[in-house]
Amino acid sequence: MKALILCAGYATRLYPLTMNQPKQLLSIADRPMLDYTIDNLNQIDEIDEIYMVTNQKFYQTFVDWSKKVKTKKKMTVFNDGTSSDGTKLGAIGDMKFVIDNAKVNDDLLVLAGDNLFQLDLKKFISFFKEKATNSICLKDVGLKDLISKYSEVELDKDQKVINFTEKPTNPKTTLAAVCIYLFAKNKIQLVNKYMSEGNNPDQPGRYIQWLHKADKVYGFVFYDKWYDIGDLNQYKEADEDYKAMRGNK
Repeated sequence: MKALILCAGYATRLYPLTMNQPKQLLSIADRPMLDYTIDNLNQIDEIDEIYMVTNQKFYQTFVDWSKKVKTKKKMTVFNDGTSSDGTKLGAIGDMKFVIDNAKVNDDLLVLAGDNLFQLDLKKFISFFKEKATNSICLKDVGLKDLISKYSEVELDKDQKVINFTEKPTNPKTTLAAVCIYLFAKNKIQLVNKYMSEGNNPDQPGRYIQWLHKADKVYGFVFYDKWYDIGDLNQYKEADEDYKAMRGNK
């Protein structure tokens, strides 16, 4: 199994913090945010290599970080060659870029680099093995009012995704899609089909919205803490919470 961390955005909503520093390496409780994701991946024996994809602007910064982070897994940083928000490949474009350039021929775990989560990934991987096909993580946010900010997902009794709606105005569930995906080895090339049809290459949820109609996708529901670091308030909240958790240990 391979892991791919998406880190090629420019995080303009967090300016000026991210003008010269990638969002994924901002400090959370005195550690680079991405260190916590690596901690999680270190626990997964099945993963033998971690890919990261970033852009020309921050490539060297991620290479320098990758030499310091604590992991025994092989790590490769890819530069998608873009240099501005206006020329970026988009999250799905970056997925295709790495799949093609690394010649990925294995199950692939895809994570957004700006997601902070306390989910036990071992449970998600067990779920994926049980379903033996594409699986995504869903956070039960508890309130339908919150769903309008995310992608709403509906499941059938077998936990198969039967509906996926970006930023719904009238949500039926409290299940929000999180960018933690597992694609089966024999399914990862479907991203090429998505791109060849001229679909939007940005926002990873768009791919899942398309994929669940083209193939089976199952949803793993978790209730653990999850932070989507999209703006300054969310960043400050995560930093304060992680500092508090560290102080309680």
